[in-house]
Amino acid sequence: MRIGKYQLENNVIVAPMAGITDRPFRQLCRRLGAGLAVSEMLSSNPKVWKTEKSMNRMDHSGESGIRAVQIAGADPELMAQAAQFNVANGAQIIDINMGCPAKKVNKKLAGSALLQFPELVEEIIDAVVNAVDIPVTLKIRTGWDPDNRNGVEIARIAERYGIASLAVHGRTRACMYKGDAEYATIRDIKRSVSIPVVANGDITSPEKAKQVLDYTGADAIMIGRAAQGRPWIFREIDHYLRTGEHLQPPAIAEVRSILMEHLTNLHLFYGEPMGARIARKHVSWYLQTHDSDGQFRRVFNALDNPQAQVVALEQYFKTLAAN
Repeated sequence: MRIGKYQLENNVIVAPMAGITDRPFRQLCRRLGAGLAVSEMLSSNPKVWKTEKSMNRMDHSGESGIRAVQIAGADPELMAQAAQFNVANGAQIIDINMGCPAKKVNKKLAGSALLQFPELVEEIIDAVVNAVDIPVTLKIRTGWDPDNRNGVEIARIAERYGIASLAVHGRTRACMYKGDAEYATIRDIKRSVSIPVVANGDITSPEKAKQVLDYTGADAIMIGRAAQGRPWIFREIDHYLRTGEHLQPPAIAEVRSILMEHLTNLHLFYGEPMGARIARKHVSWYLQTHDSDGQFRRVFNALDNPQAQVVALEQYFKTLAAN
């Protein structure tokens, strides 16, 4: 899998997820086998670039691997400026968001709302591609709603205007995250363009990854929600795709080690009290299978001090190991 001049280590990619794919999470996923990790969505509105949230999202200091930054907006000129700003800030790939189904994004005509307006899609892609000298990628859904699956039309526009790689989530905007992802449209898109196509949506296991790749003919897969609390899914999928064999799931000692590393990095990255608050959702995801009744997670979610969180988790894993 290549994106422009960049050769990926494998074809398993971390999907950009707002509030989740921050630098600590991207680095962890890369270490655990992801070939590329795309940053959280950044607004093209320059008025918010200096806010703490945006500054955190733009932070790539010390980050290994290819730095891919996703931008969102509906104004071609502002999107071009956002691309240039992020290139100056170290981005090596710019990804345009036309896939986010969130109401607060769509009401500004950004994200997947843009799929209703192919002419505006053309203008935005053209403006961004011509504004920077690095690869520009695009993430879309299969269409606006099940009656308007225009993914093939959008894909052809993307190829015509210089998009280097296209990621497609197998749902329409109207579907949000409900129901099952469909891959027939992704297969049709792959057959209609010559640029690399990345399949996304409901890929939760090594077997599913292979099935989706085989069915769609896609060049790579993108994992989002399935990596929450399970960042080792990338090495599991990569190993299976290369060898046809399953890796053993991580032992509880390794789960503890990965979780504590993630926790510490969140605390360091965000500081107090934000680091402790953001850690809660990640810890909850990691422990879903172990803390099935949610008893420990309720206790943990009441903690707002980083050290108290570390102590509580250490004790939790000691108790788990003793049982």
